[in-house]
Amino acid sequence: MSDDLNLNTIWWQVYPLGFTGAPIRPQSAAERAVTPRLDMVIGWLDYLIDLGANGLLLNPVFASTSHGYDTVDYYRIDPRLGDDAAFDRLVEACHGRGIRLMLDGAFNHVGSAHPLFRDAIAGRGHGNLFRIERDGDGNVTGYARFEGNADLPELNHDDPETARLVTDVMLHWMRRGVDAWRLDAAYAVPPAFWTRVLPDVRRAFPDAWFMGEVIHGDYPAIVKDSGMDSVTQYELWKAIWSSIKSGNFYELDWSLKRHNGFMDSFTPLTFVGNHDVTRIVSQIGVQEAALAMAVLFTVGGCPSLYYGDEQAWRGVKADAMGGDDAIRPMYPATPDGLGHGGDRMLHLVQGLISVRRRNPWLATATTVPTDLGNLHYGYDAVGRGGERLHVDLHLEPTPGADIAYEGGSFRVG
Repeated sequence: MSDDLNLNTIWWQVYPLGFTGAPIRPQSAAERAVTPRLDMVIGWLDYLIDLGANGLLLNPVFASTSHGYDTVDYYRIDPRLGDDAAFDRLVEACHGRGIRLMLDGAFNHVGSAHPLFRDAIAGRGHGNLFRIERDGDGNVTGYARFEGNADLPELNHDDPETARLVTDVMLHWMRRGVDAWRLDAAYAVPPAFWTRVLPDVRRAFPDAWFMGEVIHGDYPAIVKDSGMDSVTQYELWKAIWSSIKSGNFYELDWSLKRHNGFMDSFTPLTFVGNHDVTRIVSQIGVQEAALAMAVLFTVGGCPSLYYGDEQAWRGVKADAMGGDDAIRPMYPATPDGLGHGGDRMLHLVQGLISVRRRNPWLATATTVPTDLGNLHYGYDAVGRGGERLHVDLHLEPTPGADIAYEGGSFRVG
């Protein structure tokens, strides 16, 4: 598969446990029973196509204790989502429509109930997979935890056994039809670890695409040192909504200059929303969110659209137990259940994706500012072959944008 297809994939991101209404903190065996909820996702694939997207980014699907990132079995589909057969049906449905499938690999840590961790704690083997501290009598006194969370013991990425485990897991699911990987919490994994994993996976699957979750740091250096293809562009995400909210397009201009530098060495995953942040409409408002969408789809990068954002759904992330629930809600069983409250945003997103499809060179474009003020900003997106698309953003009298390119134009607001 060509690099062009990798770079021109537009992802629709779905957090499947929330999307399908699975119990996030199951309290009984019945709530953990095998239930093929992944079949519900199949019913939304034509909607994904209608959006103009051609990739499905699924957050965790492996067996876990609660939210999906506390994995207990990398080789088993979470029973709340189904089983191998349900996953195979989803893969077949995606590929039959030309949709690429990305899975979320939580390879920085596991859940504390993972059998490998329980064995390591009990001294039954696999001790090198984790960083476990013991006193002189062999009693456990501590272990490395992800961001201090006792339920998320970190894997020891210096040990070859960890690299073998992650490589085997990735190959297992790629043989089952996975096309790409989101590497969760890649910012917390030494970049050198991926140089012991990704080459083996690439040898077996040369067209695979690997994108790491990196919130801050030296993006180009991390990509170079790890061998990943891409990382999440959190700098641009923050600048987009913050510049609009505060009426300060100088922030966006500064970030796009940084973005141009990143584009010299790799193509970031761009977004205005995901499963870890307050939804864009709740952050800045509906009209302002439309402006954010305009930026997302007219600058370089691989855009990812979080489910519900195309419907102007709201949700505020809270720093508390269950604080992610509001931004990871259940969708209706079928698109017919959406109603029409989000039609305006939906049509806007479809139009913007259509503009991008007509100008596929935007994936590797850089930007040149043409007009800059607190409340207005103009830029040209410039392709490597000299192609050009012009964008004028304004916050007064109401938020809006005008987009012009060879053979067409599009208005936001």
